[in-house]
Amino acid sequence: MAIMEYYLDPYIVLNEVFGYADFRGDQSNIISHIVSGGDAFVLMPTGGGKSLCYQIPAIIRSGVGIVISPLIALMHDQVRALHQLGVRAAFLNSTLSFEDAMYVEKQMLNNELDLIYIAPERLLNERTLRLLDKCSPALFAIDEAHCVSQWGHDFREEYLKLSTLHERYPTIPRIALTATADSTTRKEIVERLNLSNARTFIAGFDRPNIQYHIVCKKNSLQQLLKFLETEHPDDSGIVYCLSRKKTEKVAQFLVEHGMNALPYHAGMDAQERKCNQEKFLREESVIIVATIAFGMGIDKPNVRFVVHLDLPKSIEAYYQETGRSGRDGLPANAFMTYGLSDVVMLKQFIEQSDADEQHKFIKRTKLNALLGLCETTACRRKVMLSYFGEDLPDRCGNCDTCLKPVEDWDGTLAAKKALFCVYQTEQRFGAVYLADVLTGSTNKRIGQFGHDNLKAFGGGKELRAEEWLSVFRQIVAMGLLSVDIEYGSLKLTAASRNVMKGKQEVRLRKDPKPEKQKRQKKQKKKITGSVQGGLLFEKLREIRLGLAKEADVPAFVIFHDSSLGEMAEICPITTEEFAGITGVGKRKLEKYGKIFIKAIRQFCRENKTSGIKAVHA
Repeated sequence: MAIMEYYLDPYIVLNEVFGYADFRGDQSNIISHIVSGGDAFVLMPTGGGKSLCYQIPAIIRSGVGIVISPLIALMHDQVRALHQLGVRAAFLNSTLSFEDAMYVEKQMLNNELDLIYIAPERLLNERTLRLLDKCSPALFAIDEAHCVSQWGHDFREEYLKLSTLHERYPTIPRIALTATADSTTRKEIVERLNLSNARTFIAGFDRPNIQYHIVCKKNSLQQLLKFLETEHPDDSGIVYCLSRKKTEKVAQFLVEHGMNALPYHAGMDAQERKCNQEKFLREESVIIVATIAFGMGIDKPNVRFVVHLDLPKSIEAYYQETGRSGRDGLPANAFMTYGLSDVVMLKQFIEQSDADEQHKFIKRTKLNALLGLCETTACRRKVMLSYFGEDLPDRCGNCDTCLKPVEDWDGTLAAKKALFCVYQTEQRFGAVYLADVLTGSTNKRIGQFGHDNLKAFGGGKELRAEEWLSVFRQIVAMGLLSVDIEYGSLKLTAASRNVMKGKQEVRLRKDPKPEKQKRQKKQKKKITGSVQGGLLFEKLREIRLGLAKEADVPAFVIFHDSSLGEMAEICPITTEEFAGITGVGKRKLEKYGKIFIKAIRQFCRENKTSGIKAVHA
């Protein structure tokens, strides 16, 4: 009898296979619905446990569960992790040899698999569809379902054809899953995948373990370095940049400052790019510096930070990319530097794209919503959740505007001066030049253009040039000025008129002044709450790394940091105690229990403690 055949109860599968005591949120309802043959659309935040919602039904239902995934790296990682749990899983993609692909197909036909991961292009190949006709699918799981949205940043044209699954296999349950979808995208997913009769489960967007922090871009490399040295020494994380060239520059900068940083972008040699991704997944303390080509489907749970050195394209993109941190539920940071130059560049991307006017309008709207998030004085989490249609009653207490509330000020006169300066200089210049005019700078260009004779010249000496740049950035975000996409000059808009005529008040935020204290390296944040627990955690981490290298899998596939932290705090020294650790299922207990219990017992002897909860004694 195959290992999975006797499992019929979802709770038994959850406990004995995956090592968890209880379901979270709607997981139990979703699984029961799919097991009984129903279709479902599932919206659940990254790290919320989406994969269990189709993995458990695939194990329980007769036949093989078909998981449609957009990325090869995700398939490989999930299959390796499932093998560690004793689940019969495989993938079909271009990395397999002809012989290996034939072997997997034979397994499918012989009912020897519970889950098969496959890309949408291959799934819809007529040969694959004929194979499915013969092997009785248990379910279809459409992962990263937001890829079906033509308004989204991860649009994949092949996802549009997945509605044929319902036409060809009307009795097979389908589950579409995503972590990122506003109301428009949700509606589009349901329509395009023909899921109008599916039950919808929305688990919410809040990731309370992530601390959001957005700062004005001054010297982004130094801002990044300070953030890493003070907040995340020795941690793994992702740094996003807008261009390929910048990823190379930033990675080199970090290496020169003693950090283990690697670049990743679509222009690299494919083998080098794959090698860098594997290092990030398998090794500790690796920083990947990447364009948005990196990330979707990355399943590494202990990413402790995500940094954006440039503005992303939308709140959806920001939410999805920052959501790659803290998947294990432990504290994580999302840090972003943002400036007017980012707005100019993104507006250029929109206007110069081949998209039709409707698409451009949607993209402008999404960018403006993101600018609102950047400039808000309110709780950032509250603003972001509101964008997704979710209400947060109180301030979150875990974002920069909550931890250090931002003051605002009456910027009506300043905005009026800024707009008149744009008008008097004939709407031909950018913010830096305009700030020089307002502060009465001795910049030679001002004299050459005769702008030192303007009424605006020197009319804004009450603010520093840096403060005027903040004013211009904010009134662009408000739509009081637009940006010329060809030259980057600032232009008046229809909304400018009321401010210039004194008919509209303008409130601006005070950008926090940079702290001048000496940069001081923080100690690595502890997963555990005690000194001895921290020492044991590091010892267990070394053991995990050795086992991972031996099995040729990423370390987190053996156990997550959260599981090691629980071991380090509780100190289980018997099989029964170890079985109670979160993430320790039947297979992992058999494979690794003796190894870790032996190490914990030795630690207890050396530190004169006595087992369960001894660390707290």
